[in-house]
Amino acid sequence: MSAHTIPSLESLGKVHFIGIGGVGMSAVARIMVARGVPVSGSDAKDLPVMADLAAAGARIAVGYAAGNLGDAQTVVAGSAIRDDNPELAAARQAGLPVLHRSQALAATMGGDTVVTVAGTHGKSTTTSMVTVLLQAAGLDPSFAVGANIPALGVNAAHGTSGIFVAEADESDGSFLNYRPRIAVVTNVEPDHLDYYGTAEAVYESFDRFTALLPADGLLVACADDAGALALAERTRSRGNTRVVLYGTSAAADVRLHDDGPGHVAVSAGSARFSLSLQVPGRHNALNAAAAFAVALELGVDPEAAAAGLAHFAGASRRFELKGSVRGVRVYDDYAHHPTEVRAALTAARSVAGGHKVHVLFQPHLFSRTREFAAEFAGALNLADTALVLDIYPAREDPIPGVTSQLIADHLTGSGRLVNPDDAAETLAKAAADGDVVLTVGAGDVTAFGPRIVEALRA
Repeated sequence: MSAHTIPSLESLGKVHFIGIGGVGMSAVARIMVARGVPVSGSDAKDLPVMADLAAAGARIAVGYAAGNLGDAQTVVAGSAIRDDNPELAAARQAGLPVLHRSQALAATMGGDTVVTVAGTHGKSTTTSMVTVLLQAAGLDPSFAVGANIPALGVNAAHGTSGIFVAEADESDGSFLNYRPRIAVVTNVEPDHLDYYGTAEAVYESFDRFTALLPADGLLVACADDAGALALAERTRSRGNTRVVLYGTSAAADVRLHDDGPGHVAVSAGSARFSLSLQVPGRHNALNAAAAFAVALELGVDPEAAAAGLAHFAGASRRFELKGSVRGVRVYDDYAHHPTEVRAALTAARSVAGGHKVHVLFQPHLFSRTREFAAEFAGALNLADTALVLDIYPAREDPIPGVTSQLIADHLTGSGRLVNPDDAAETLAKAAADGDVVLTVGAGDVTAFGPRIVEALRA
């Protein structure tokens, strides 16, 4: 099946998910079950979401075995599933269609009005902001987000309004499998070069993404990001797609205004609406402006749209408060690209006021560390204390000579590598009343937040 053919939901028959416990896979499975599709699935270990899916009516197995396929007619395989997985091998041998998660999600969207959110950073947050805003305005959208969202209670749901909001991941080109009517692009930067190879290939894939918009479609792009702005200009010059820019620049159609600490407003035309946001940082205010622009396009009253954003309490692992002890606040953030690390530390600075910021960073992927070692260090140098753990390999094999030392070489002040056994203790000792401690990275560094809270108590 080519990437450009989106099968209808009815044509899939019984669908089996290999790796159903993953956050992205479980999202699609959850909506399929709600839309009446017979779903089965398996994963290597028993994850909490699998009990939810079983309760909703899916047939769930723990551990991989060819027999788990049962009488499935279509198979969806998670990106982490290897070719020698017994279920994938059995599916291929039986000649069953094997879909990527994004193709299965595209089929699930059916005839809905689709809003996709793409960009190198801010996708999960912006997707959830759009969803929370639409829910607050009385619309009941279906949604699929790549992170768990405390304000939504879940990372995906089937809604009744005929609007479908989804995060569209460019990391492996799969965002080209959707057919949006509204596409949001938060930023365009070179990342995922392990997949694309060159920065030019990244830009070209975003051009292909906006080319998917229909004649009555809309591109909502960030005017404050050079890559997104250039994309918007190229899209406009093709002439068949409307473009709405958002941001602080005079070029923005939906303009963000800074009304002093903690106060932002958004204007469209001459009308101005103040936003009360529960999440810190300029990047989150921009994400909110994007969500506001989408809501206006979907016919939501601007007053209601601005008010709806107050319900968004943040995505999990996006500057998420892990605890506060002796006046020290400990946050966790999923940032894993230099721009995201810089944004997280800038937000931490604003939260800390005049106090200090201490960061524990775990690089994610050998390839990304090799590409961006100096940029990571430049961002980490914004902190008063920067401790760096070994690289979290995720899906990659080690690359000779690539270690966290590449980042440590560029750290200033007290920045250095740290042994995982000493990290929590070291940060707890360094932090004083009013300081902010931040754990940063896409790997298991998230487990250190509670340990640091414990160490502060001790």
